[in-house]
Amino acid sequence: MASSTISLAKVFAPRQQHFGLWVLIAAASGCAVGILLSAQLVMQLMFLAAGLTFAALAMLQQSSGWWAERAQSQLEARLIALVGLDATPCFTSDAHGQIGYQNAATGARFGAVSGGSLISVLKDHFAAPSAVLYRLQTRASHSGSAREDVATRRGHLRLSVHRLTRTRYLWRLEEFQDRATAARGAETLSLPMLTANKAGVVLFTNDAMRRLLGGRPKRLDRVFTSAILHSGEEVEVSAATGPVRAILAEVEGLGERREIYLLPVARHPNDASMSADFEHVPVALLKFEVNGALRQANKAARDLLHLDDAPEMLHDLFEGLGRPVSDWLSDVVNERIPGGAEVLCARRLGGEVFLQVTLRRIVDLGRPGVLAVLQDATELKTLEAQFVQSQKMQAIGQLAGGVAHDFNNLLTAISGHCDLLLLRHNSTDPAYADLIQIHQNANRAAALVGQLLAFSRKQTLKPERIELQDVLSDLAHLLNRLVGERVRLRLAHAPDLGAIRADKRQLEQVIMNLVVNARDAMPEGGTIRIETEALTLRDEMRRDRAIVPAGEYALIRVSDSGVGMPPERLQKIFEPFFTTKRVGEGTGLGLSTAYGIVKQSGGFIFVDSTEGEGSVFQLYFPIFAGAAPGEVVATLPKKVVLRQGEGVVLLVEDEAPVRAFASRALRMRGYTVLEAENAEDALKQLEDPALEVDIFVTDVVMPGMDGPSWVREALKARPNVKVIFVSGYAEEALSEGQARIPNSTFLPKPFSLSDLTATVQDQLH
Repeated sequence: MASSTISLAKVFAPRQQHFGLWVLIAAASGCAVGILLSAQLVMQLMFLAAGLTFAALAMLQQSSGWWAERAQSQLEARLIALVGLDATPCFTSDAHGQIGYQNAATGARFGAVSGGSLISVLKDHFAAPSAVLYRLQTRASHSGSAREDVATRRGHLRLSVHRLTRTRYLWRLEEFQDRATAARGAETLSLPMLTANKAGVVLFTNDAMRRLLGGRPKRLDRVFTSAILHSGEEVEVSAATGPVRAILAEVEGLGERREIYLLPVARHPNDASMSADFEHVPVALLKFEVNGALRQANKAARDLLHLDDAPEMLHDLFEGLGRPVSDWLSDVVNERIPGGAEVLCARRLGGEVFLQVTLRRIVDLGRPGVLAVLQDATELKTLEAQFVQSQKMQAIGQLAGGVAHDFNNLLTAISGHCDLLLLRHNSTDPAYADLIQIHQNANRAAALVGQLLAFSRKQTLKPERIELQDVLSDLAHLLNRLVGERVRLRLAHAPDLGAIRADKRQLEQVIMNLVVNARDAMPEGGTIRIETEALTLRDEMRRDRAIVPAGEYALIRVSDSGVGMPPERLQKIFEPFFTTKRVGEGTGLGLSTAYGIVKQSGGFIFVDSTEGEGSVFQLYFPIFAGAAPGEVVATLPKKVVLRQGEGVVLLVEDEAPVRAFASRALRMRGYTVLEAENAEDALKQLEDPALEVDIFVTDVVMPGMDGPSWVREALKARPNVKVIFVSGYAEEALSEGQARIPNSTFLPKPFSLSDLTATVQDQLH
């Protein structure tokens, strides 16, 4: 026992302690010499006090060292009593892994290891000892103890550790000998066999395995080509003579070890002898090898994909995954993903047929592979494309509406201030022509913004009950001038067509856009026909992702004999900025504007076209009978005579340039104008009961409280005040709120100086 142990006192008593003690004794001695050599009483007392202090510190350190030595001796005695005669190797170590105490079993198993490190003692017994020891010591530092079973070449080792003090640990190594397969029985087996740990390190190979591989491998990835091994499946072994296939059989050993045996591969039946069940099942089925080669295909799959007897690969049959389809198959084979379904394009069928391909990992006679189940998804893919197109059109409409709103604010400020400048210049002024150019281009920009709003169905419409025959007859003269001399225009009206409800000006814009496009599609001349027809739908009509309800309709048909359009262009014909014309010949907004106006009017628009033969546009409008509440009745336009105004206007507008223009315009007409940049500011001004206001002119959409909300609040105390709402959005966004506000009207942006002053004058008088 004495030969295999060392004193814990020697381990725990650092040399620094002895060095510090001698320093304190030397300091105390120096103070004694100072007392003898000093002649002054004060200095003698100072040396005496210092000497006593150093002496007391030396005695304290000596006593603490004695107590520590005594505690260490007691700990050593307890350890000797606890593990000294244990048949299992036990030893202590510090926080750095330096071994201190060791019992007799440790000396018998490993020799004298005191003063050495744990890693050097255990490095030849199992793989990666530093990682295992660090992991166990860290866990013991937090929880007091830890244990782990580790595979070794002789079997497995149960390594336990207990925390003794903050920096001392007690280790216990219990070794287990496995059943004698790895060392004795396995060596005599004719089947190749190896043992590996959970990290893939090969611990043992029998003679048959060494002869097959031509040596002793260090890791499993040097033996097998696949990273994932499944018991009972066929694997490829990297033998000394080349790749060899075998059936893998795995037995779980002790200490998380893996015992792997290689069995001979049975001869597989020929593909031509596939089972009748697989061949005649009424679902298209394919079997693929792990490398993507087609192994088998049943009759339904061969008929669907037009397969012959030539070898095929997965990537030759399908595409459209967004990454190589062979990578998808590899993920399924290696169980990185559980399988799943994807919609892919069938390459053999010209890219027009889409199939839903479902992959599942299978094992067929020990051979891992993938089973593919095919279903026709062409219709599903078409519906998906239609849905994406619908979502895109909706998103473009929302974007167009938002952009148009912001542009309307800018155009209101530009054209408004231009109007103010024109009032101060006459036609002989050199700047007058420039101002007219600015005004005209601002109006053109406003018309372009109006087209964006028309497509997004957010423009302000003034629907009225109109007769199509009258509208088309009045428009015929202008249309004849538009088409020119080389194109003939033919109009044919159906009798008793019935009235529709729409904005006459916007409907005329739709017809003009369609006629202009028809003219441009006939560069060599031709005939444009505009026909109307009374149509009764007994059942709903489904066409081009739209459902036309049953009912009475007025049909307008605009046809030409021009160049026509291919099918792929018809899908995008109503998208903004899509045009078939050359650069500079069109904005691409004509048909999108027509689409928006028709849809906002409650109608439907469809197009048929054959390349080289012409196009036909059909517009369906529901027949309108009777009058609706709030309907605008078509009357002769009333001429407004502007005159000096009287009254107080509260102008609420968050856009400063628009507010500045509107304020100046109203003041020039004689009105008293109070300005507010938001609703909260307006309500604060109205808190003064002495303030008299005749009319509110307010923006609809503002930060904080919107226009209708603050107006309703203000009208509680001032019920007789007139209201004008202005907005760059459509009036329909305000219609419900405006209907509940009396004496109110709507003025769309952009508005001119005369538009604003005329609307205020009309409301007040």
